[in-house]
Order: sequence, then C-alpha cells, then structure tokens
Amino acid sequence: MDSASLYGSPNALAPHYSRFGVAERLLLTGHSHQAWPDCGFDGQMAAWADAARHVDDKWEHAFAQAERVREGFARLLGDAGGDIALAPNTHELVVRLLSALPLGARSRLVTTDGEFHTIRRQLDRLEEEGLEIIRIAEAPLESVAGRLARAVDERTALVLVSAVFFDSGRIARGLGEVAASCRRHGASLLVDAYHALNVVPLSLTDEGLEDAFVVGGGYKYCQLGEGNCFLRIPRDTELRPVVTGWYSEFTALEERQGPGRVVYGQGGDRFAGATYDPTSHYRAAVVFAFFREQGLTPALLREVSQHQIGVLAAAFDALDLDPALVSRDRGAPLSEIGGFLALRAAEASSLVRGLRARGVWTDSRGDVLRFGPAPYLSDRQLRDAMAALGEAVRESAG
Repeated sequence: MDSASLYGSPNALAPHYSRFGVAERLLLTGHSHQAWPDCGFDGQMAAWADAARHVDDKWEHAFAQAERVREGFARLLGDAGGDIALAPNTHELVVRLLSALPLGARSRLVTTDGEFHTIRRQLDRLEEEGLEIIRIAEAPLESVAGRLARAVDERTALVLVSAVFFDSGRIARGLGEVAASCRRHGASLLVDAYHALNVVPLSLTDEGLEDAFVVGGGYKYCQLGEGNCFLRIPRDTELRPVVTGWYSEFTALEERQGPGRVVYGQGGDRFAGATYDPTSHYRAAVVFAFFREQGLTPALLREVSQHQIGVLAAAFDALDLDPALVSRDRGAPLSEIGGFLALRAAEASSLVRGLRARGVWTDSRGDVLRFGPAPYLSDRQLRDAMAALGEAVRESAG
C-alpha cells in the first residue's frame, strides 16, 4: 500500500470498510474506536461456525486464534523475547500484575498524573488502603522520564507510565532511563502502550525495555474491536499473581497434585484468566492478517498519521479561532504527537455535541477536544471535519 493513495479522495483503503461507511462519514474517532475492516465480520462469523460445528471441542480452534493474536501483538512491540498474556480488557491484566508484586515489603508505586482511568482509578483506590502512590507531573513532557527515574527507590514495587499520553497525545521519550532506574533498585516497570500501538512504532529492544511489562490492546489503532488486550511479560518472570485464573493450569496440569503450593502455567499463562468469549480473537486474527496483506506496517501507519495530523493542524490554524475558545499547543512539534490532535477548549464537551450535529464524530476528555484520524480517511474529509469545528465554535460563541 502506497501512503499517497491514502490521502486522495476516495481513499484507497475505504472500500475495505464498507460496513462502517467510512467514505460517507466523518469518523474522527481513530484515537478511541477505529472502524473495523469488512474482513472482521468474516472472523466474527467463523467463531460462530466453529462453535456450531465443534461445540465444546471448539477451544482447540479458539486457542489457535489466540496464538495468532499473541503473535500480532509481539510483532507490533518488536519483541522476540517476552511472553504475551491475553484478556478482554487491560484492567484485568493490571490487577493481576499488581497482585503479584511484593506490596508488603515494597508499598510504593510511582506513576504520573496523566495516566488513563484504568490505572488512575485503581491506584487511587489502593492509596485509600494504605499504599503510597507517587504521582509525577506529566508536564513538561521533555523531563518526565528523568523525573520518574529519580522517584524510584528501594521501597518502589512498580512504575506505571504511558508511552503516549491519552490526554495530550504527547509521546513520552526516554523510558529506557526509567527502566534502568527500576533495574538498579529492583523495581518493575509497566508501560501502557495503548496509544502507541500501531500508530507510533515501538521497539522494546531499541528503547531498552526488554525487561519491562507492557500493557495495551487493539480497540484503537489496531482496529481489532473489543476484547483484545494483552500484557507483555519479560522472559523468565517468576511473579505469582494472587488474582489468578484456572486457565493458568493448562500448561501445568501435571504439576497439580492435590493441596499445596499453587502452580502456574508457562509463559503468558502465568497471568492467564478463565473462560472468555473467543469471538474477539477470531476477529483480531483476520484483521492482523489484513494489515499484513495491505502492507500496513507500523512505519507506514506512522507516516500516514503524521501527514493527517499535519493536515488537521494546518486546517485548524487556518480557522484563526479565538484561542480563548479553542487552541492547540504550537510548542510541540508534530513529531512528538501520537495518533490524535489535542485541542484545548473550556467547552470541549459542548463542541463534541456541536460537531456530532454536523456529522463529525469525535470526543473530549476534560477540556481536551480530540481529533483522531485513521488511515481510511481522505485529506478532504479531515479538512471538512475541521471546517465543521469552525462552525461549531462560532455558533457557541454567539
């Protein structure tokens, strides 16, 4: 797939997303929920067909789909050395990891004040139970890695930080420095890669993150839909999650001999859960294959995303709107922005409604209005969406 073919109208990818009607709709939700390619429907139907054909023997076929999903996530991480645990959502995986930590001896968790609600809410609750939570300011981004690294000490069990922040869309550089500090002090590192995966290329080896835990999923830029989340586990991890599902015993059944010390499965099964709906993995497996067939590599998708963010930023600047009403951070170069353009507006939620009335789908988080392009949108659609923002802002200003 040539990147230039994705900028014109019609976009060369759009016909593959006919069920979502991406050519007729202004779906600027790429940072939250991208459209699914039509082949995902075929995967969904294959899951039903296998269940009808094999009944309870379907699990052999379902596990084969799950393995393809693990391989897909491992490729996106540039990871040949870790293991992948799967779950329907990231919260399950984060809780299992937290339950495996020596929180009695190391009751200190270090994070930022810009983490997504999955981490933010859970840590808030753990703080109520007596754990010490150190929150490092997200801004300024240029120094966040160094400040996190300096906050780690022998009391620290885990550092939790995003590779790309969900509110600002800014990339956290230098996380290898945080990993090195964790290594020195015997702490673990969890990187939330959800907003980097498939839009900001990530190589754990190049970043010095080989011994980091990484959490993420396919709901956003991977176009996998719900139910496809993962925890990347460093090789030879010996942590024993307290919150553990019986699927962890599948690769340890021979060791289970009555009462005694609970045994754990191998690799990603160490963090396994229990019975789940395998439909999501059928869908994800065919979508990962579709991306490979179309040549939609992380490098190409990054090129397309940067072009689209540039189109949106230029169109916004041309509107010349009152910065008291809506503004963008012009101090951050586009190369430091992930997969969406973040605009600041006191009435962000009202603008979301105004945009929806004009046929533009987007969202807000607090005072941040987020425009998330996707590779199936044309440049004309991006400019039309930003023109609609101009109308919505002027209408709200009276």
